[in-house]
Amino acid sequence: MSAALLLSSCGLYNKYERPTVDTEGLIRDPLSPTDTLAVAPQDTASFGNLPWRSVFTDPQLQQLIEQGLERNSNLLNAALTVQIYESMLKAAKLAFLPGIALGSQQPMGTIATLHTSPSVETKSYSIPVSASWTIDLFGNILSQKRSTQMQLLAFKDYQMAVRAQVVSGIANSYYTLLMFDEQLRIVKEMSKMAKETWNITQQQFNLGRARANAVHSAEAAYLSTLTQINDFERQIRATENALSLLIGQPGQQIPRSTLAEQSLPDEFAVGVGVALLQNRPDVHNAEMELASCFHDVQTARSRFYPNITIGVSAAFTNNNGGLNPGKWLTSLFGSLTQPIFQRGALIAGLKSSKLQYEQAFNTWQNTILKAGNEVSNALVNYNKYDDNAKLENQRVEALSKAVDATISLYHSKGTTYLEVLTAQTQLLSAQLALATDDFNKMQSVVSLYTALGGGGK
Repeated sequence: MSAALLLSSCGLYNKYERPTVDTEGLIRDPLSPTDTLAVAPQDTASFGNLPWRSVFTDPQLQQLIEQGLERNSNLLNAALTVQIYESMLKAAKLAFLPGIALGSQQPMGTIATLHTSPSVETKSYSIPVSASWTIDLFGNILSQKRSTQMQLLAFKDYQMAVRAQVVSGIANSYYTLLMFDEQLRIVKEMSKMAKETWNITQQQFNLGRARANAVHSAEAAYLSTLTQINDFERQIRATENALSLLIGQPGQQIPRSTLAEQSLPDEFAVGVGVALLQNRPDVHNAEMELASCFHDVQTARSRFYPNITIGVSAAFTNNNGGLNPGKWLTSLFGSLTQPIFQRGALIAGLKSSKLQYEQAFNTWQNTILKAGNEVSNALVNYNKYDDNAKLENQRVEALSKAVDATISLYHSKGTTYLEVLTAQTQLLSAQLALATDDFNKMQSVVSLYTALGGGGK
């Protein structure tokens, strides 16, 4: 159902109903260029439904996430925003109750003489009190309250979205550190071998068995490894600082395990239908904004109708001393306010609210498409990086066998030690690439978990 068609059926006191949305073909199959994943109407086993502790099982990572959920400034501000709108909603609910107030004048008292025999002086006083109640006959107050309710739900979704971002951001930064640690370890081993290669080449040059260009090339290779070490150390420090900011503390060293110790789920039930609509905070947030605009339209319509107010005024008075110590004087009144000369402004306001609803509808639809796009990208990334990791593992195994064979040849005088170093360096290069692929696969799992609405639990 289009936004325009939905609005055309709107009447006063109507409840918001979700417009029809088609999720068929929303998620591309990562293994097929043309097929799409089937939409599960109810998939409670969706990967996105898992609590973050079931996905990120590293104890040190869990401790960092818990700290971030307690201290992250963006998450704290999101919680305060929710509290603000809770107060606004409370005020909107109180609008249904009558208003009672003392009169604008202060209670007054006077001294009077009662003409009796004998004469008696008495004090008379009056306390004005008034009450009024606006009858919500045409849904003005109700629509405003419902709009505020939707806004509150939207900000609660925003809070959950920030929470999910904090969880995924901490996890990604943590895995990045583990990758850099592993790559730094490998590059340091490569640097040792490059230094040894340079020394051997220099010795061969001194014996007339190598050319000068070989010596210079070996030196350059060694210096290149030193540059890589500096780069990794710089990136580690920068990542530690960024992660420290996420968990709400000054930049400092982050306690952590190793890349080889990590374990993440490798089977996923994506549940794209209901899971995307219910779990993802941004999708639900966009729909709550749509619902809020829906009620704003009804509020704008209600302004064309009269405003009916019933009021009661009363005064407690004592004006004749002992004959009648005091009494209440009450009066009931009603008022009807009909906008006459504001029709142009009211029409413009209604048109504006309808256009805002159309915008919210388009935003909601695009958010759903964006969610499907993110899930599709995360699935294909995980599958491709998983394939790359398997290939790199095979490459590492092959190069390990090559190193063993080269060492055997060296012991049998069949080759030189320089060839041994070359074989070991090639192995380390493959291990370096494998560390990157392992990280990319982990990052894809985090992205898929977030795309399916996980991380907020």
